[in-house]
Amino acid sequence: MELYTLLKLAHIIGAAVLFGTGAGIAFFMLMADRTGEPIVIHRVASMVVLADLLFTATAVIAQPLTGALLAHTLGYSMTEGWILKSLGLYVLVGVCWLPVVWIQLQLRDMAAKAVETGSPLPERYHRLMRVWFWLGWPAFAGVIGIYWLMIVKP
Repeated sequence: MELYTLLKLAHIIGAAVLFGTGAGIAFFMLMADRTGEPIVIHRVASMVVLADLLFTATAVIAQPLTGALLAHTLGYSMTEGWILKSLGLYVLVGVCWLPVVWIQLQLRDMAAKAVETGSPLPERYHRLMRVWFWLGWPAFAGVIGIYWLMIVKP
């Protein structure tokens, strides 16, 4: 298999992992939160943190590398408009994702403490969950925008 095909395959898989893991994490965190049960939230948040570390973080590193190598292989300049827009959206997604990771750790830890002490989730949990939820929207829109730019290359 030629280098271009390998790079494209890696880039497409990375994009799918970013979007799919993000969608899965969002779904499971929201469903766990809806239960209101600290034990459920703790278990799910623990798995979500691990999934972000194993899958999302790996893809976050791989995407710009495979993208730059693809651009070079195909003779695109990194200053092409669609590439710069993709990179800008990638930064936006990252600016949303980094606090989300920190929030997920906080949610996990607050749920663990509630389980340990038999107390309800604190108000801070609910505030952070709302921030987590709203940070997801621009991140998902950004990823969809990047997909569109990769496909159309306007």
